[in-house]
Amino acid sequence: MRSDAASHTAIRAEGLGKSYRIGRGPRASTLAERLVRAMHHPFGPGDGELFWALRDASFEIPRGQAVGIIGRNGAGKSTLLKLLSRITTPTTGWAELYGRVGSLIEVGTGFHPELTGRENVYLNGAILGMRRHEVARRFDEIVEFSGIEQFIDTPVKRYSSGMYMRLAFAVAAHLDAEILVIDEVLAVGDLEFQRKCLGKMGEVAGAGRTVLFVSHSLHAISTLTTRTLVLERGRVAFDGSTTDGLGFYRALQAEGAESPHGYVAHADRTGIHVRSARLHASIGEGIQRNGDPFGIEFELEVPEPVPQLCFSVHITDESERAINHFWIYGDGPAFRNATGRFVVRFDIPKLRLMMGRYTMSVWLNNRATHETYDLLRNVCPFEVTMDGLVRPDYDWSPEHMTYVEDYSWSVVRA
Repeated sequence: MRSDAASHTAIRAEGLGKSYRIGRGPRASTLAERLVRAMHHPFGPGDGELFWALRDASFEIPRGQAVGIIGRNGAGKSTLLKLLSRITTPTTGWAELYGRVGSLIEVGTGFHPELTGRENVYLNGAILGMRRHEVARRFDEIVEFSGIEQFIDTPVKRYSSGMYMRLAFAVAAHLDAEILVIDEVLAVGDLEFQRKCLGKMGEVAGAGRTVLFVSHSLHAISTLTTRTLVLERGRVAFDGSTTDGLGFYRALQAEGAESPHGYVAHADRTGIHVRSARLHASIGEGIQRNGDPFGIEFELEVPEPVPQLCFSVHITDESERAINHFWIYGDGPAFRNATGRFVVRFDIPKLRLMMGRYTMSVWLNNRATHETYDLLRNVCPFEVTMDGLVRPDYDWSPEHMTYVEDYSWSVVRA
């Protein structure tokens, strides 16, 4: 039987942490690359460095409370939600959740691609422990809210990301989940549907269900939540009222980039690291027209010489999949075996990516020892768009749209 304390608690976490091994270098995909890798590392690439995405997170959330989770890119927000939703297991600590959990964290979570929308609604209800007649009672309301009645009997693998998220949100919000965990996946919908979702979340929170909500929209956080956790560098830096939490977060932002589409390291950062990063998008303010020139510029701090300093950049999509990889290694670049500040710039004559939102992940490591000096995830967000008036002169498919074949780089002293 549940204790009196547990009966008033929805979530309890103690010392929760998640670490990953990083710094193994890009995966060899051809026979030639494997042979070169074997020559350089005859005994294997090593275990890499330990990176803590989340560390020592301890908190308790009472039943019926709406809690916002905010933080800069790479602070550990999504990692925390994945741990609470049992999508991944913790490295340290534990978390207990009392009640049915409905989670909406990323496209692809919770639905079986081969099943139809209708079948997935009933599957999600079964996972939550609901009987078929309980799901049936809410089915029409779910479909009406999602707005995809015409496609409800189509396998979800044929859905667009927007259709997928419409149905996924409708299911999570309408079925009997006592705890609702939502990451900022609502960005895939149009503005009208986003407003509709926020309205429903307010209704859910007002009905006494527990809500955990990750968002970069401070307005949404202030509207929907009364308590806020601010994550910074994988730790809970603030836990208190939303009003005070937003003030704390704005102070953190003031220490960061001059633009939300750039990055600036903390002033107290030492050692080899990325000091700043910024985009040169064709339209500006983080908006890039598909097929236009695109640039990325980084300033590196190298206080000690490293013979095989490797600098690499991934462009990642909304599912955090790396779809492009740029790197500099070998003996050529000016910052090897040298010290000081260096500006590294990548220029892409024609950035051909599918329309959508993207970010950067950046590594600085020692190619010889696999020591990682700096790792940035989900920085420099930007959006790719197109005019929509002229059909592009290349095949509009993921195979052709998610690979940059032509780019150049340069390294100069700052």
